[in-house]
Amino acid sequence: MRTKTAIWFECKIRYEKVMEDGLQKKVTEQYVVDALSFGDAENRIVEEMSSYISGEFEVKDVKMATYKEVFFCDDADADKWFKAKLQFITIDEKTEKEKRSTVYYLVQAASFDGAVKNINDVMNGTMIDYNKSNISETKIMDVFEYTKKESDGEDKD
Repeated sequence: MRTKTAIWFECKIRYEKVMEDGLQKKVTEQYVVDALSFGDAENRIVEEMSSYISGEFEVKDVKMATYKEVFFCDDADADKWFKAKLQFITIDEKTEKEKRSTVYYLVQAASFDGAVKNINDVMNGTMIDYNKSNISETKIMDVFEYTKKESDGEDKD
């Protein structure tokens, strides 16, 4: 498991996809990119999808994601993305009352149980108490991280 904190954008792409029966159908798919701004996110998704889609496609929507951190799984079967809502529990020292703060994560896993396991693997390395208040499968097809271009004379991340 590895994690990456960044500014993430959810992008919807509409294009004609060749289905298993050989027919073409217009589909809208959702992807996530690591970008600095809405314009950068649109440019990144166009650049990334150009190598996967042979025909024309259009960017239908770009919105900032509610999560800032993504948990990546190295398992080859982990082809699904889950949105996890965690509540961190702290005690206010003045009032001695429990305080909960909500944080969202995007988690890669093969199944719901795998997502729970991956969350536990990452969070067990922390000292903070937390509750998993919601974990749901998303329609996200893939996540594209930012990598430095080799033409810049720098190494890839």
